[in-house]
Amino acid sequence: METKATYKYLRMSPRKVRLVAKEIKKNNVEDAITKLKFIRKTAAKPITKVLKSAIANATKNFGVDSNNLYIKDIIVSQGPILKYAKRFMPRAMGRASAIHKRSSHVTVILTDKKD
Repeated sequence: METKATYKYLRMSPRKVRLVAKEIKKNNVEDAITKLKFIRKTAAKPITKVLKSAIANATKNFGVDSNNLYIKDIIVSQGPILKYAKRFMPRAMGRASAIHKRSSHVTVILTDKKD
């Protein structure tokens, strides 16, 4: 049985979120929450939020005990990029580049413990 939860339009670069997601992938749910408490990255808080949502989905919809769950996969994909019209970052030799505000979509997939 698989359960999933998504967090869309997280205003954080996918590259930064993947650093935290890689640390808790393929872990037990309780161990993952404990690890996320001690990771000193800003992305740890939204990932904790979506992980707890996935646990709630599994217990409420399927009646699964939360102790038997582990993280099958965490997918962090790129969301839309905000490109502001008249905002530029100065670069070398008098050039300028546009400022890109990146966002990401986080999907957590949980399943029963492997035998």
